[in-house]
Amino acid sequence: MTFFDTLPTWLLAILAIIFGLTIGSFLNVVIIRLPVMLMRTWRAEAREALELPEETLPRFDLIAPRSQCPNCDTPIAWHDNVPLLGYFKRRGRCAHCAKPISLQYPLIELSAALLTLAMALLHGVSWASLALLAACLTLLVQAVIDLRTQLLPDILTLGLLWGGLLYQWLLFPDRLEDSVAGAIFGYGVLWIFYWLFKLLTGKEGMGHGDFKLLAALGAWLGWQALPLLLTLSAGLGAIIGLLIQISMPRMRGMPMAFGPYLVIAGWLLILQGEAVTRVYYQLLGLPLH
Repeated sequence: MTFFDTLPTWLLAILAIIFGLTIGSFLNVVIIRLPVMLMRTWRAEAREALELPEETLPRFDLIAPRSQCPNCDTPIAWHDNVPLLGYFKRRGRCAHCAKPISLQYPLIELSAALLTLAMALLHGVSWASLALLAACLTLLVQAVIDLRTQLLPDILTLGLLWGGLLYQWLLFPDRLEDSVAGAIFGYGVLWIFYWLFKLLTGKEGMGHGDFKLLAALGAWLGWQALPLLLTLSAGLGAIIGLLIQISMPRMRGMPMAFGPYLVIAGWLLILQGEAVTRVYYQLLGLPLH
């Protein structure tokens, strides 16, 4: 029994929400800045390959510069940067220029808090649940970056993949073979689908980042979860994509990110895998092994 096991449920919930909101604030920084950092790196590598002069740019990473308004670049005061409270205190507007600040910021903070709360209530507080929470939060970052830029950065996806293998090796070594197979088959299934689709249509049905993301989820969940994972993500993608195209005709024919649907399916199986699998088998009329 750990210290957290002795806490009342309400207190554990409050601590989980505070922790999740705090982490969510940092995740916003990663979501906004990591793609820019990657673009800077790629640009520098291209200039080096073309033997062009090196650019002198101001420091830009996850630490500097400090948080600022995306409209007027005015630094945000610490009390306006408090998760959720700072946003609603200013009614979603910059204290300096009064222009709206994206709703993304409180939504990410709230999402991180809800994921942390769900993990604490469903799985308690342990090294295993903390590792699973780290995976869920990384998936949150991946989903939003994919929606914003249609990129799934390797630095996150491959880190998630190796994290899943390490998680199984250290905490559940009897599942390591299933984890390795999940990574291999996860990548391979979408790789095959990609090439079949391209040969039949001449178009690319998805990006290579989706292969790696499914491989990473396979590492965390094992190869047995892949059929359900693909069914859920494809179903969600079809339903939500159809609704988007009906409600927003201008989106018809435009490429859509598949990563967020893999992420939602991954969350469901990480948080409540047994319950979701049970419902899935019941709907198909199959015996649950």
